[in-house]
Amino acid sequence: MTVGGVHNSKAQRRTVAQFDNSIGMKLVRIEPGDFLMGQAEGGDWDERPVHEVTISNGFYIFVTEVTNAQYEQFDPDHKKVRGKLGFSKGDDEAVVFVTWYDAANFCKWLSKKEGKTYRLPTEAEWEYACRAGGATAYSTGDELPKAFHKNVRTSWFPDPARSRDSDVVPLTVAQTPPNPWGLYDMHGNVEEWCHDWYGPYQESNQTDPVGRSTGDFKVIRGGSHSTELEYLRSANRSGTLPDDKSWHIGFRVVRVELPETEPVAPLPAPLNAQNVKQDVPKDLAKGPDPKKPFFKGPIQYVKIPPNSNGPIYSGHNHDPALVNCPNGDLLAIWYSCRSEPGRELAIVASRLRYGSNEWEPASPFWDAPDRNDHAPALWCDGQKTIYHFNGLSAAATWGNLATVMRTSTDSGATWSKARLINPTHGLRHMPVQSVFKSYEGFIILPCDAVTGGSGGTAACISRDNGKTWNDPGEGQPKPSFKAGERGGWIAGIHAGITQLKNGNLMALGRGNTIDGHMPMSISDDMGRSWTYSASPFQPIGGGQRLILRRLHEGPILVVTFADRRKGMALTADGDSIYGMFAAISFNDGKTWSVKRLITAGGPPREIDGGGNTGKFTMDDIHAEPKGYLAATQTPDNVIHLITSKQHYAFNLAWLMQNSKTLEKANSRASGAIIDHSLAQSRWFVAQKEQP
Repeated sequence: MTVGGVHNSKAQRRTVAQFDNSIGMKLVRIEPGDFLMGQAEGGDWDERPVHEVTISNGFYIFVTEVTNAQYEQFDPDHKKVRGKLGFSKGDDEAVVFVTWYDAANFCKWLSKKEGKTYRLPTEAEWEYACRAGGATAYSTGDELPKAFHKNVRTSWFPDPARSRDSDVVPLTVAQTPPNPWGLYDMHGNVEEWCHDWYGPYQESNQTDPVGRSTGDFKVIRGGSHSTELEYLRSANRSGTLPDDKSWHIGFRVVRVELPETEPVAPLPAPLNAQNVKQDVPKDLAKGPDPKKPFFKGPIQYVKIPPNSNGPIYSGHNHDPALVNCPNGDLLAIWYSCRSEPGRELAIVASRLRYGSNEWEPASPFWDAPDRNDHAPALWCDGQKTIYHFNGLSAAATWGNLATVMRTSTDSGATWSKARLINPTHGLRHMPVQSVFKSYEGFIILPCDAVTGGSGGTAACISRDNGKTWNDPGEGQPKPSFKAGERGGWIAGIHAGITQLKNGNLMALGRGNTIDGHMPMSISDDMGRSWTYSASPFQPIGGGQRLILRRLHEGPILVVTFADRRKGMALTADGDSIYGMFAAISFNDGKTWSVKRLITAGGPPREIDGGGNTGKFTMDDIHAEPKGYLAATQTPDNVIHLITSKQHYAFNLAWLMQNSKTLEKANSRASGAIIDHSLAQSRWFVAQKEQP
């Protein structure tokens, strides 16, 4: 299969010019030439369009990846991370755990030492050298021989529950045959940093391209150990944040001046960030009469054309986050992919403009190329700043996430560059859509502590509005989550967290069932430790994630699921309900006096729940049986809830409408419940007055 290649006869000669520099690096000469960059058939969407590229200047390139012994002449302290997680112990193994900035600074050091310009290769130079005059998927042909296969699989490393002994492999350079131009390890071993900011290709032919002018991600090429073969192709493009580092990424260098080519401007904003109004509507807090029941939905918010295969995917859309923007818009994000563990998984978005009844079609939101961007979360500080949190995988799966954060002060029209707030790839770094600010002003970000269906949630906390973060329970032994036990993790994954009026944190999660019920966790030391007990709710399982939050009016809201087979009775003498329901507590979780099925009611009809939910029947006693839930409450006190595909809107009066405790609840809501903002102020003052 012809996918690209070099068509300059001079360049097709195997080069023989080479030299060794002062630190033992062997470099070979690559002559100028033209080639077709990208892959027309198969491959990924970002490898197209295939376009002609001219490399006008010859260059020298290191025949292997930079090794530990070579790199540590520049940075002796790197010896401290040799063998981290078992990788790259020897002098002649490829250096790993280096950022893009580390690699660029090595090049500056080497340039000064040698008196010649060393730098990272441009993406075009890298592919040109990798192809070595060829026109197939690999420099070896349409197939990559077994000699190059190094733990070829979707690896969950370092998750102890899913890792294998074969996940830790030697990274010794030059152990496989070189390509026709004498370069080793262009297909695998470790990924290699390139000079360029990542961005889609242009249609036109180019000479000496140097990538985009800016972006979140630096290009990475070549693929690595512990991944599928398709990511080792000559045309495959990967990337990550320049501050990122892992056991997958190293680099090689070229000796040549950087071309004077102008970089390409960033792409226009996606649909979800276009024409975003900045004025705050005067009637933002004016909505349905809070004393009258209001309900609307379900309305589909996930709108993706069939057969979409990148940068958004029709195959699987799941795990939403939702925020009400300062301008009144609702912004929903979720991940879109072919399969959940896949490297292609990306974050997409849709916007419901203020005053509109229709969600816009989905558009790209954030996507580290060939990195599984698992677990998005959104939160607004109630003033002008929206926070976007996300997991960033070292490769595939959610077994090795770091946590990133971005902010927007213009309702999502633009975003700050993403930065790592939990930079080490591993567990306890997978965001959950239950972010809130405590009475003390701390931002609380729940993060799943495991990759399976049970095992707990961590609480990542910032005391300075997102500048620095810590996990107060990290390092404590994993608890058994028994009733009365105290441990450093929240019981249950995908946990929702809220704060009680006495300052304690309360959490509910999935899995780690206690006495046949959903577990409840209470912390009286701001997440350092938790005490476990059984909640009054049925446990939830696969494809389900609950909501736990305090409403503007004061009470605490839970949205969870009744067993779709056994059902649940709303009252002692009532009929059973099945599926998604809401519960309200007027006494900080001691009792839940109001419960209501979240359904539009009426005759039975089929609705598409998307995600892991699929088609389901909705009527008076049946609601969505599954779904990952996200919710926000707008200034008009309407609660907006999204599942894996549908959007519901309702108010507290609707939730209480059919309750037998309606009159009592109304009395409490209007009198006994302290306004939440006042409760925050009183609690904070009380804490400051304590000795």
